Amino acid sequence: MLHTVPAFDRIGEENAFAVLARATDLAHKGRDIINLGIGQPDFRTPEHIVEAAVKALRDGHHGYTPANGILPAREAVVRRTLATTGIEVSPDSVMILPGGKPTMYAAIVMFGEPGAEILYPDPGFPIYRSMIEYTGATPVPVPIREENGFAFSAEETLSLITPKTRLLILNSPANPAGGVTPRAEIAKLVKGLGAHPDVAILSDEIYDVMTYDGETATSLLTFPEVRDRLIVLNGWSKTWAMTGWRLGWSIWPDELYEKVRKLAVNCWSCVNAPAQYAGIAAIDGPQDDVEKMMRAFDARRKIVVEGVNGLDGITCQTPKGAFYAFPNIKETGWKAKKLASALLEEAGVALIGGPDFGVLGEGYIRLSYANSEENILRAIERIGEFLAKGRS
Repeated sequence: MLHTVPAFDRIGEENAFAVLARATDLAHKGRDIINLGIGQPDFRTPEHIVEAAVKALRDGHHGYTPANGILPAREAVVRRTLATTGIEVSPDSVMILPGGKPTMYAAIVMFGEPGAEILYPDPGFPIYRSMIEYTGATPVPVPIREENGFAFSAEETLSLITPKTRLLILNSPANPAGGVTPRAEIAKLVKGLGAHPDVAILSDEIYDVMTYDGETATSLLTFPEVRDRLIVLNGWSKTWAMTGWRLGWSIWPDELYEKVRKLAVNCWSCVNAPAQYAGIAAIDGPQDDVEKMMRAFDARRKIVVEGVNGLDGITCQTPKGAFYAFPNIKETGWKAKKLASALLEEAGVALIGGPDFGVLGEGYIRLSYANSEENILRAIERIGEFLAKGRS
């Protein structure tokens, strides 16, 4: 009998992939499935980005690259960071990674160990808690409440910090609820963190351009007082519809940079070369496709909110960021995961139950509007018919 270490028994899942697999299986069996579950733009990667990767291959960029990424890609991130935040960082603080999750993994394994505490958003991206538990650290949920517009509360967050706290994870604009935390609230948090100088911060800013109704994302980079303990996660997947390219970046404080570079050497060696050249083209090339995608998401968002609020027993706040809505289903009488499963199996609509994003997700479902307006309208109609049938 094989004996793996106990840490592997604590690893969790990202159930969106399980729902995707089931939805794909049902579709292969002839079912008409509308997938509003997976967090993936339904747009093609812009053509000039694809061509940059093709050119890189034809130019012979087939080999290993530095573990921290090629210098031109890191310099592109520097330019993009300056353009979006007004902050100039050094390319020597930038890591190019295979997606966003390696930054989460690296930050959490650096600070997580038995006896330590790590604060993370709940409801939030499920990999945060999964990796915290893997390290043996204690996961401490930071409540993301509907009554607070699905933004985090600085006061409540600060109240959860103890002498055992090693890392605080933040996410705005946020998955799964689409909340955007106001700058004033972030400033209040930063001020309070002055009393906790040993707490590192991981700011997940992957949805930074995806805001609506005049909202803007606030980068933690704009607060110099925490720069020496701040890790910023970002990447290409959402903004440029490049989920399958597995390409992300993060910005690290000097004290931690060499540690994450060595971890890269040990874990993934480097990011594939042509993807990095594609990433440069994404940042430096025309942004017309990004703007077109955001206009489409905005239109779909409005359709979702109007349609879902017309369903019996469901209410839905208007999301301010990302491409998710987080409807409240408590009045339907259904448990969230059971409803999500029934909608997939019986109504052909793939959604994610709120508890897959944390204990405070019960009573909610996540709906991704990264699908066509036609399919969103069809899905809402199916949900309404299913709920009506269930009540009859």
